[in-house]
Amino acid sequence: MAIRDKVYFASDFHLGAHPRSATREREARIVAWLDHIKADAAELYLMGDVFDFWFEYATVVPRGYIRFLGKLAELADVGVKITLFKGNHDMWMFGYLKNELGASIVDDELVIERNGKTFYLHHGDGLGPGDRTYKILKNIFRSRFCQWLFARLHPNLGIGIAQRWSAHSRIASGGQETFQGEANEWLVVYAKELLEHHYYDYFIFGHRHLPIDLVLPKGSRYINLGEWINYDTYAVFDGRELELKTWPA
Repeated sequence: MAIRDKVYFASDFHLGAHPRSATREREARIVAWLDHIKADAAELYLMGDVFDFWFEYATVVPRGYIRFLGKLAELADVGVKITLFKGNHDMWMFGYLKNELGASIVDDELVIERNGKTFYLHHGDGLGPGDRTYKILKNIFRSRFCQWLFARLHPNLGIGIAQRWSAHSRIASGGQETFQGEANEWLVVYAKELLEHHYYDYFIFGHRHLPIDLVLPKGSRYINLGEWINYDTYAVFDGRELELKTWPA
């Protein structure tokens, strides 16, 4: 029997993104990856925008993704600890996935230590310089009042509005991000600012939609997990080193 000693990180699956016809094939790749890691995974961190939209009504959740959710349940049942981060597309996670999967739900950052290595984890939205408009919107969308208002909409209307919004997202446009240089990568800037006050061995983010592995001052590393539309990338920590990898290996 394999030893469960690895920690896996992935982000930005954007299940349900426009066009929805592409979700099933992407879901199949993700499920194959999850099945592959099931043998040796101790922990799985899904770091935001797993869904292109997610809102939990009192008795309704968005339809679909049954193979993905079933595979997560399978991992949970064999003892894999699952942690889900709220992204900018799926920030309205409440109790459903926690109750069904025993998953932990993280609103913002999470700091963990594994085998003497410290990890700073965050989806990445709203961090660093600039993007003031989104930072304001994030506070509005995460407010209890805004959530209460949206919950008053019939699910057909609320989810329909979200799907139309999705059709105009950067994922729907089909373009690929390009590296802007360390001085212009806002999450790199943010990580360097944190390092001035506290040391972390690894900074791991999603949101940027571009796989990046950079060495920062003091020997720290910045990892962006990329996304599963163009790259199918993830990270794995084996107790000694963290590696950014592409599925299939």
